[in-house]
Amino acid sequence: MRVGIYYAPAQRDPLWQLASHWLGRDAETGETIAQPDLAGIAEITADARGYGFHATLKPPMRLLPHVSWDMMVTRACDLAATVAPFDLPPLEVADLRGFLAIVTPVKAGPLQDFCDACVRELDDLRVPPSEEELIKRRRAKLTQRQDAHLTRWGYPYVLDTWFFHMTLTRRLTEAEQEVYLPAARAMFGDTLKAPRRVTDLCLYTQETEGAPFMLVERLPLLG
Repeated sequence: MRVGIYYAPAQRDPLWQLASHWLGRDAETGETIAQPDLAGIAEITADARGYGFHATLKPPMRLLPHVSWDMMVTRACDLAATVAPFDLPPLEVADLRGFLAIVTPVKAGPLQDFCDACVRELDDLRVPPSEEELIKRRRAKLTQRQDAHLTRWGYPYVLDTWFFHMTLTRRLTEAEQEVYLPAARAMFGDTLKAPRRVTDLCLYTQETEGAPFMLVERLPLLG
């Protein structure tokens, strides 16, 4: 099993509902949902659909043999209890290195601090990446700083190299961008203007390799 520590909008939030519609799956209920009437959308969203709609705080990790699920949840609850709810910065649909994603164009201290705490405070629970996993990550031509994070934290995009994003597609060609970027902006535009408050930490699990990730715990921020 792998566990991801994520941000996700509340299930009642129109953003969660629209994103589940776009991806074709509700990651909290497991329900399959009809996607927009756009040619090829099932294929370009396949990877994102498997991961479920989210923004990564601490990337998926395998737990050490002595770490039970109850221990994982307890530690995550302890962390959530130290973080106060905060406002999420404004969001927009953007081209993120060829992928479509919902991003925040501005840096926000509370959001960054929340992510950093998840990376640092839960790191002793994870199995280090294998040499094969490290080689695969390094194919992305990492910077020296990103490679240092990969070695220390098991993932290159953490702390000062982290950026908030909720992925909507695989990497697209220019021709695909011309179709799907306007469609995504039209679909999500008004919803993204609404203010949002981060009130919980979400645990997603992948039971076996290749299985879809499911949102299994929403742990309230109580700081």
